[in-house]
Amino acid sequence: MSDEYNVENKSGASWHLPAIIVLGLIAIGGLAFGWNASSKLDSTQQAVTAQVNSFKQGVEQDMSSLKDRIAQDEKTNTDLQGDLKVVTDKLKITQGQLKKARAEATAAVQDTTQKLTALDTSVHTELATKAATDDLKNVDTKVVGVRTDLDSTREDLKMARSEMGTLIARNHDEIDQLRRLGERDYIEFTIAGKNKPQKVGNLTVELKGVNEKRGQFSVAMTAEDRRLEKKNRSMNEPIFFYLSGTKIPEELVINKVGKDTVSGYVSVPKANAQSQSSASSSGK
Repeated sequence: MSDEYNVENKSGASWHLPAIIVLGLIAIGGLAFGWNASSKLDSTQQAVTAQVNSFKQGVEQDMSSLKDRIAQDEKTNTDLQGDLKVVTDKLKITQGQLKKARAEATAAVQDTTQKLTALDTSVHTELATKAATDDLKNVDTKVVGVRTDLDSTREDLKMARSEMGTLIARNHDEIDQLRRLGERDYIEFTIAGKNKPQKVGNLTVELKGVNEKRGQFSVAMTAEDRRLEKKNRSMNEPIFFYLSGTKIPEELVINKVGKDTVSGYVSVPKANAQSQSSASSSGK
């Protein structure tokens, strides 16, 4: 009986030890797995945090850039509104000047017509009182001459005037009419081809471009070693410039445009020639 009890105790002791070892290994494995999972979780959390911070910085940079762009757009909008106001104000001034010039021209034409009518009445009255043939011929000649002068004056008044008050010739015939007034010299020219400087009086003119459809042109002007560029100017729009020693501006007018071709004239006040002569004499 005692021997059987000892055998059972030995058998039970041999079974408990392997079970404890297995349980210990399982516990150690569980601890290792938990530590590994915890490490991976920390790494994942750090990576997510880094990505969130990077995304946040990117969003902040984009917001800063957007704010700068909005501020720049607002400034540009403000500048454009200011430029638009300046252009609008200038346009109003130009329209007012044009209206005034038209009113003056209309009044001058009416006054000329009244004078012509009065002259015709006076001449007819004079003809009725003169019987001599020679006197009649002289009066007819006088009437023809006066009528021609008045017709010429009436045609002059139909020309547009610049803001400086000068008459603007639209063609060769009107240039001849202005020449007869004797106040300025007129140098006509034609430029065929772009970027080909051409001497016109005391000015060098270079055609830079033509918009035939809109009747616009761009030129570069050189006078006394000073270069001046005018872009997108319209036909019959005078370009004024001063030379040293002169007080009255000279003007360049383009009254015809074609494909890479422009025609016009340079108007030089005769008073400028005297001013330049006086300046050169005093310089000597």
